[in-house]
This record gives sequence, structure tokens and C-alpha cells, in this order.
Amino acid sequence: MSEVALPTASETKAPESPAYKAKAFAAKSPTSELASFSIPRRDLRPDDVQIEIQYCGVCHSDLHQVRNEWQAAMPTVYPCVPGHEIVGRVVKTGRAVKKFKEGDTVGVGCMVSSCGVCANCRAGDEQFCDNFATLTYNAEDKILGGVTYGGYSESIVVREAFVLRIPNKLDLAGAAPLLCAGITTYSPLRHWNVSKGQKVGVVGLGGLGHMGVKFAKAFGAHVVLFTTSPNKMADAKRLGVDEVVISTSPAEMQKHATSFDFILDTVSAYHDLNAYLALIKLDGTLVLVGAPENPIPIAAFSLLGRRRRLAGSIIGGIRETQEMLDFCAEHGITSDIEMIKIQDVNQAFDRLLKSDVKYRFVIDMASLK
Repeated sequence: MSEVALPTASETKAPESPAYKAKAFAAKSPTSELASFSIPRRDLRPDDVQIEIQYCGVCHSDLHQVRNEWQAAMPTVYPCVPGHEIVGRVVKTGRAVKKFKEGDTVGVGCMVSSCGVCANCRAGDEQFCDNFATLTYNAEDKILGGVTYGGYSESIVVREAFVLRIPNKLDLAGAAPLLCAGITTYSPLRHWNVSKGQKVGVVGLGGLGHMGVKFAKAFGAHVVLFTTSPNKMADAKRLGVDEVVISTSPAEMQKHATSFDFILDTVSAYHDLNAYLALIKLDGTLVLVGAPENPIPIAAFSLLGRRRRLAGSIIGGIRETQEMLDFCAEHGITSDIEMIKIQDVNQAFDRLLKSDVKYRFVIDMASLK
């Protein structure tokens, strides 16, 4: 992935030599399985934190990126080491680091740097950096050269400003998916002020959807799940959903016409957005956090008639992500996970394609040793 972000004060123009090699799992082509690989990690700079990775969530984005399914927007550079839902232990800090010390439990999400000077970065929205944030993997590595390598590895070195504190109350494995799936759903619910008494829909009950349900309930909303799978009804109720709508039933959909304040759409497959816009009330909002591969047509009158909004959202800034982690600790929220060994990641990818996980795979990185 090519980026044009300007270096921050802690980055240099000339690539540095790697300090050490770390064990990892990488894909070497769009069709190859992930396999054992050795990657470079840099020596600590003054504001760097070295983290021993304990858990790493498996995001659907990892599958897309490894198989180069986003080649038009974010072509994959191989070898690719995915992973941006990282929880681990601080093992070393640079001399200027003030917020973390050896032994602290920390997290790293989808970004490891940004320009720090544009209006969005200064506002705490680093994910919208005008000069492009440096993603945790498959982004230009402005320090070592080449591309960044993610959390399917034994360790990582990250700028202090992009390291998050994991509250003691959280289960560490269940907290890992909060670094992507959690903030991806928390941020739009917060931004559009979802609150008590509102009627909120969540489309899809997967890794993102189940987190959206948990957050919407914690915010006090009346939560309705839209799913194509009747067999998800029981689990939806367990997660706190107030109503379940089978979205393939026109009659069930019609019952909810023009009644929603907000709908969070987490589905990455092609589907009819106009059907969900018809459910939005006056001045309500449909927000996309899923990323379908192909464009979806929108009828103008789906928006015009009731001043509806169609919007999108992607992760959140560092400040908001820390806020989300603290909120989760206060409300006892983590992801529902299935723990796997790194050696089972290829089977996990195959199961992801079949939606055969409740609701997030998390790799126990001790299995890499």
C-alpha cells in the first residue's frame, strides 16, 4: 500500500536497520496459506514501546487483505503479516516514554502512526489523517522501509502515542477484538448520539454486529437485530436484543417502516440498502461500517422523503478508543470469542468465509513460541 504521510518528529527519512527478527505467520501470495515467517522489528526510539503480543484477534479485514480482495483501494504487498487487534505486555520502553512501563498490559489497534499535524490528527481523529495514518500492517513503514507487519507475530514496536492501556477488569483475550470490532461499532454510536429511548437497528450478527448490539444496549437503546438467519434468534436474545427481524421477510420489514432513529449496518456482502433506508424515520441515520466489495445502488427518494442520512464510519481515534476500552471495563463488555492456536489460523479463515464463528477468533500467541 502506497502512502504519502509526512514523517512525524519521531520518524526519519532514511530507513533504519532492523534491531531484531520476530517470529510471525505470513501469507506470501493471495492463494498461499499463512505459514511461519521471520520479520524485522526496529530498535526502540525514544518514544517507542516494545510489546510482547499475548493475543491477537482475527478480523475479517485480515482475510480480505491476505487474499488481496481490496486491490483497487489497498493492494496487498507480500509477504503480508496481518493482525490489528493486539493485546500484550510491555517489555521495554524508550527513554522518553512516560505513560507506560515494563509489565503494563496494553493494546494496539489498526494504526501505529499518523502525521500528527493535520486538523484531523490534532482533533483526535487520526483515522482520518489527511496524510493517511500508518496502518498496523500492509502500510508503508516509514522507519524501516517496506511495509508494516501486524499482530500475527510474537512482538511489535509502536509509538507511545498509539499504544492503549487495557483496563485490569477486562479479560485479555476477549478485549483483543475491541481494538477493531469494538471501536468500529462504538464510534458511530457515540458520534450520532445513540441514547436511552431511541430505537436502534443492527444489521448482521457477526464480529461487528454482536459488538454493536452490546454497545447499543449499554447506551440504553431499544435494539432490533436484522438477520437473514432465523437460527440466530436465540443468541440475539442472549446478547440483549429486544426484537429480531428476518430481513428476507417483506412483511416483517414493513412492520418497522419509518420507525428507526439509527441503524448500524455491519454487513460486508452485497445487500439492498434501500430496504433499510425505508425503515429510517425523519432525520434518522443509516451508517455503514461493513465494506461490500462492489458498489450498491441508492435510490434518491430513499433519502429525500424523510431527510434521511446515509453515512459511513471507520474505527476511531486513539482518544476515543481509550474511552471505549474504559467504557467496556465499566460495563463488563468484551467480545464473544473462540480461542485458537496460530497453527489453526488457515482453518479459521475458511470458517470465517462460512460465518462459522461466535463471534471472533482470537489467537493465543503463546502457540507461536
